[in-house]
Amino acid sequence: MKYHERVYVKVNTDFDATGYMIPRRIIWSDGRCFSIDEVRDFRPASTLGDGRSGDCYTIVIRGEEKYLFFERASGLFASRIGRWFVECPANVKGQ
Repeated sequence: MKYHERVYVKVNTDFDATGYMIPRRIIWSDGRCFSIDEVRDFRPASTLGDGRSGDCYTIVIRGEEKYLFFERASGLFASRIGRWFVECPANVKGQ
């Protein structure tokens, strides 16, 4: 069984005139930056079976299709709408 973990990343995002978020660039915590060449799909989705609300963006970076997730924050903080993450293979001991 494959396990994945969330890796939260910084994402430069534009908003179009209708209010849709358009991710443009991913910045990893170590400073690596990757431009998003294309957004191919967007859909409401939760991940890792936890039932959290969010969205999944199918994106293209350097010709490869990837998934980028937006996890919606609770309504407790008006200025915090959510955060971005990718799923990476987890290092599971004993395998």
